[in-house]
Amino acid sequence: MLRLNEVKLPLNHTEQELPAAILARLDIPADALLGFTVFKRSYDARKKTAIVLIYSLDVDVKDEAALLKRLKHDAHLMPSPDTSYKYVAAGEQLAGHDRNPRPVVIGTGPCGLFAALILAQMGLRPIILERGKQVRERTVDTFGFWRKRELNPESNVQFGEGGAGTFSDGKLYSQIKDPKHYGRKVLTEFVKAGAPEEIIYVSKPHIGTFRLVKMVEQMRANIEAMGGEYRFGNKVVDIEIEPLGDGDGGQVRGLTLESGEKIATNHVVLAIGHSARDTFEMLYRRGVYIEAKPFSIGFRVEHPQSLIDTCRFGPNAGHPILGAADYKLVHHASNGRAVYSFCMCPGGTVVAAASEPGRVVTNGMSQYSRNERNANSAIVVSISPEVDYPGHPLAGIEFQRRLEEKAFELGGATYNAPGQLMGDFVAGRASTEFGAVVPSYKPGVHLTDLAQILPEFAVTALREAFPAFDKQVRGYFKHDAVLTGLETRTSSPIRIKRRDDTLQSLNTRGLFPAGEGAGYAGGILSAGVDGIKVAEAVALSMAADSAAKP
Repeated sequence: MLRLNEVKLPLNHTEQELPAAILARLDIPADALLGFTVFKRSYDARKKTAIVLIYSLDVDVKDEAALLKRLKHDAHLMPSPDTSYKYVAAGEQLAGHDRNPRPVVIGTGPCGLFAALILAQMGLRPIILERGKQVRERTVDTFGFWRKRELNPESNVQFGEGGAGTFSDGKLYSQIKDPKHYGRKVLTEFVKAGAPEEIIYVSKPHIGTFRLVKMVEQMRANIEAMGGEYRFGNKVVDIEIEPLGDGDGGQVRGLTLESGEKIATNHVVLAIGHSARDTFEMLYRRGVYIEAKPFSIGFRVEHPQSLIDTCRFGPNAGHPILGAADYKLVHHASNGRAVYSFCMCPGGTVVAAASEPGRVVTNGMSQYSRNERNANSAIVVSISPEVDYPGHPLAGIEFQRRLEEKAFELGGATYNAPGQLMGDFVAGRASTEFGAVVPSYKPGVHLTDLAQILPEFAVTALREAFPAFDKQVRGYFKHDAVLTGLETRTSSPIRIKRRDDTLQSLNTRGLFPAGEGAGYAGGILSAGVDGIKVAEAVALSMAADSAAKP
């Protein structure tokens, strides 16, 4: 099989034009092409009137060696890489060994889900602990908060089966380096669980909330069928660490649940997400090495989706292959701060993402169809512990909490979010009525002056960035575009550092920090990939332990 890249065709090409383009590129007769599959499809929309589709294809031809020799100077033709997933040798080494105590995975977001799946597929029967509820029960609680303002701190956008990614756009792309093709494993397992097959080959795949719910349920059933054990409503409140002496830190020996139950284990995957603040505090008290890391703060911004579509695709706006348009924006403000778009949700809604009483947090969500009226994205300003919250590894958490409390108060202390029109924010005046853009956030948006929430440096940078973004997306600086506050959960405010070789905590053996909460991922795909890596590290550690037993 050969990989042929950079095959370009018009947006509205016919089905027959693709094999014809292959024949022309390879300069072979029709009977020499035995078959082909699409590995990746993207588009180039720089010329809005002549949008081009770009294919990477796996082609099966007669006499591959001769073709490769003849076209050896073509940088876009090569043998197809093997993207199939291969289990680490530890899986076979552990067969037949005593695997008690069992490995434990804390958290059922994308990272915990894939860590549990790989461990189960290797026959290691993981115990999966989740402080929240099963995904359908959690969905009822989350929608109840949006409609009735009744927050369940253990069952919301942040906590529960599926993690924060369940109530998102369901984006499945990332810029991480992935030499072992773990991302392909993530996408393949999602398709097995019910995702549309197109996520395997489109350049910016997404799923949407409702499809994610069904997929998460199916993957749970698969893990349980292989010996995994799910336990919902089981919050970890303490960790037993046996000191090793001689400055070597400690070794995990067990966990304590909120019920008082203790679970013995020597291997814990810590996939708790970026909002498990109480767990971060517990780990810090127990001496696990934690350091503060940068994150970003800002607002959700809503525009008409039709405006974004027209700006990006021109006369091809609405084409079914292109779908709802997205954007990616960056501005380096004169005060030294970077302002950028984050978690852009085409045709979606802004959602209430609080996980603690008396605080307001926003996030963005889309369904698979992406057919809601507004586009929304976080527009955020980068901050760092050295400058903005120095002095303590957990200082970023308190920084977030103070801002979220201000947002709650400014919204009227009812879980309404504070909002403002973009033009008024830049001009420095409070908003009093909405224009053509109707905000999507539930329970509701209370118009005010958002400059009262953020630090002055962030307000200054944002006021400079919004007009500048108009040069990148014509019409972006729209007076009645709606800003909704507050976006604080762009990433974890801490990093639980781990060793590069074993992926275990720097000073706590048997503890495997993973995913977004530990500071090692950002998004569904990268979190899933990290879960796979950590599961392999757990299996290798367990194999080493088994080999060391007399």
